[in-house]
Amino acid sequence: MNMNCLKKCMILALLFISAFPFFADSTYKVEKGDTLFSISRKYQITVAELRAANNLSENDVLKAGQKLVIPEADIGTAAALSTTKTSTAPVSSELKTVIYTVQKGDTLYRIARNNGLTVPELLAINNLDSTAVIKVGQKLKVKAGENPVASKPSVKTETVVKESDSTPPDTRTYGITVNADMNTRWPVSNPKITQIKGKVSGVQLSAKENEPVLCIHEGTVMYVGTYRGFGQVLFIQTKTGLIYAYTGMGTVKVKKGDYALSGSEVGTAGIDSISGKPQITFMVFQNGQPIDPAKAPRN
Repeated sequence: MNMNCLKKCMILALLFISAFPFFADSTYKVEKGDTLFSISRKYQITVAELRAANNLSENDVLKAGQKLVIPEADIGTAAALSTTKTSTAPVSSELKTVIYTVQKGDTLYRIARNNGLTVPELLAINNLDSTAVIKVGQKLKVKAGENPVASKPSVKTETVVKESDSTPPDTRTYGITVNADMNTRWPVSNPKITQIKGKVSGVQLSAKENEPVLCIHEGTVMYVGTYRGFGQVLFIQTKTGLIYAYTGMGTVKVKKGDYALSGSEVGTAGIDSISGKPQITFMVFQNGQPIDPAKAPRN
């Protein structure tokens, strides 16, 4: 291979890597004026995820030059960390645990990842709140059979590519499509319902262009913003701690802290970037674990 061919291959490889920046952890060097909120918006994740990945409390102040881990986006974890309830994520009663001692540099995110758990599961088996900050020497339960050591995952500094700059591949796995049951109320009227399986579990609902999206269970708005891979996202938490996630919104008409009443308009349906059709994706989470949206409570 001559030098020109080698250079071309290197350029193509760099372009390929930069075109898919959101599928692995990355690091970010804090600049003057940065806040957790501004960084979370830049990387299209939640502030709560940033805190968990870097063991930061609500009172911690960022410093210029500080390096932050930008975690891989996981909408289930985002939902779990957005709740105000103590984590009670379902964990198998057969799960065997061992004790792990927190080391310098550990975070909940890293410990969970290194021991085959999700952050909500780690919180649940240790009876920790979603705002918990761990300390060196603290004892935590982790899954037995893994190697409970403070191994740090490799991270790379990556260039952020806005969703408008390139169309991501469709990584959703689809199940059957059915017509809406007249006895079940959905956020949009009379949708075709397509099951979404795999890591992301929920339903895709067909809609009319700019159709109003209605709240199907009253609750407090916990998060409004663009979430990586899901477009504009809205999380509403019920008094029982369930999180109702409305994603792929065209517009959102509520803000964080609002109390959304059942049947009220919370926004409009957006246009899916892959199919080009008006639709939303609807999910319901119980402490980070998806439940069947058709069986989730309505009121």
